[in-house]
Amino acid sequence: MTRARVAAFVFVAAALVVGHRFGLFARFSDPVSIKRSLLGLGLGGQVAFVGAYTVLQPFGVPGTVFVLAAPLIWPWPVAFALSMTGTMTASVVGFSFARFVARDFAQERVFARLGRYQDALERRSFLTVFLLRLVFWMPQWLHVLLGVSKVSFSTHFWASLAGYALPLFLVSYFGEPLFNWLRTLPAAAWVAMAASLGAIGFAVWYTERRRRR
Repeated sequence: MTRARVAAFVFVAAALVVGHRFGLFARFSDPVSIKRSLLGLGLGGQVAFVGAYTVLQPFGVPGTVFVLAAPLIWPWPVAFALSMTGTMTASVVGFSFARFVARDFAQERVFARLGRYQDALERRSFLTVFLLRLVFWMPQWLHVLLGVSKVSFSTHFWASLAGYALPLFLVSYFGEPLFNWLRTLPAAAWVAMAASLGAIGFAVWYTERRRRR
């Protein structure tokens, strides 16, 4: 276990160093130049995209930023392949870091709050991981939850792969047309959309509050 923790820590540290050394962080800090830079790099741009996704997402950068950006840069089959690859590698890094490096800290801070999933993860590991990935995708807290649970690495890998497939396909295929359509919406539509989301959020919060009381 000690060797596994050391290996995981070394891998993460090396990934951060390599990312900084080859300018992955700098390339993804300016949204305006991302598409031009990545397309100009050819295959290297695709590698940089997956590398940045793998290094940055487990430690704070939302994965949806990369998933939504991919179909705006490449044709949807390429965007889907890159999104799946980056999402899986980032998930493996987040899962492994929680399991081998920060397990004790993660159990106290995350697993204690999300213990309601513990029974399901023990009795129906594959189905539970599949549904969690299908609904929530790749948030950092979910990497940690699965990393400190008793779910095996192979179950986590294959269930996550199955859970990611449909939502990432939909985003990759419909991402660019949807983005172009959203840009044509008037300001009133955005206000109405924001108000609707706010009302839904308030209803969920109020219902949960009453249930707890």
